[in-house]
Amino acid sequence: MTGSGKKKRGRRIIRLLLLLLVLGAVGYFVIFRGVNKAVTVTYDTYTTRKGNISNTLNFSGSMSAKNYETLSADNGGLVRKIYVSEAQSVKKDERLIRLSTGEMIKASFDGQVNQISVSEGDEVTANQNLIQIVDFSEMTVSIRVDEYSISKVYLGQPCKVNLTALGTSFDTEIAHINRISSSNGNTAYYTVSCDVNVTDDVLPGMQVTVTIPLQEASDAIILNKSALSFAGDNSAYVLISGENGEMTQVPVTVGVDNDNYVEIASGLTEGQTVYKIAEKKTTGNTGLFSGLQGLSNSNQTNTQRNNSNRNYSGNYQRNSGGNFGGMPPGGMR
Repeated sequence: MTGSGKKKRGRRIIRLLLLLLVLGAVGYFVIFRGVNKAVTVTYDTYTTRKGNISNTLNFSGSMSAKNYETLSADNGGLVRKIYVSEAQSVKKDERLIRLSTGEMIKASFDGQVNQISVSEGDEVTANQNLIQIVDFSEMTVSIRVDEYSISKVYLGQPCKVNLTALGTSFDTEIAHINRISSSNGNTAYYTVSCDVNVTDDVLPGMQVTVTIPLQEASDAIILNKSALSFAGDNSAYVLISGENGEMTQVPVTVGVDNDNYVEIASGLTEGQTVYKIAEKKTTGNTGLFSGLQGLSNSNQTNTQRNNSNRNYSGNYQRNSGGNFGGMPPGGMR
């Protein structure tokens, strides 16, 4: 072999060695660095508590007088005598106004004089309004219930009327359901009313919210609904941390649900801490052999985040439906 041939062969060997070194380095970073990747799992934590939980239907409406009347003259004539004054309480059949024709205007129920529209000596015509009597002690509230919720409402059903302006409430029950729809749109609405015995500071026109309870559980185990996870068959479970920090799926049975909290009928006890995966983050080289990351599961670390810890007690209610406070009319769907 000539000298030039030996030189060419030497250069080829050097290039081959360099290539092997490069491939070895690439293999190290792609394979071994990939194997050593870590998966960091962050959890939200929640704690069970005992308390009361309920879900409700909520609707908006306004107070209106159940009994009121505006009395007028049957025939024209002069107003001879007015026996009462405005804001005066009157009894049924009490004399109110006497006309020159001999006609006597009387109250047809117990109430209060709300307005007198004439004075003594005035000449009035037939059917002219003279005086208005209102019973302010008993009010009625009418609400519109949509077609999705009307099946949950029945006569005699307990409900609570909450007055926005006064911050007071009255217990009553559903007194009437008009089963003929009051709407011609895409959604049918039905008028439901309840009667309320009120105090003197309650006036017609005041805005109210009518709350109709559906389900309630007392002294129950309650958990923030966000803590629940669901399996493929839609069964609920939570994650419990073991002695070595490993997470175990624990199936739970849920009861009353108010969209924010849920009753845990079985599976957990009071004061237990449960977890839900908030984030999974992979660290390290994400090369072509990322599939080998399973070999490094022994390096997986779990951290817990407590900033979402939910502490709660007392009563929890669902507010769904209704158009009070900017919500669309209707009930829970």
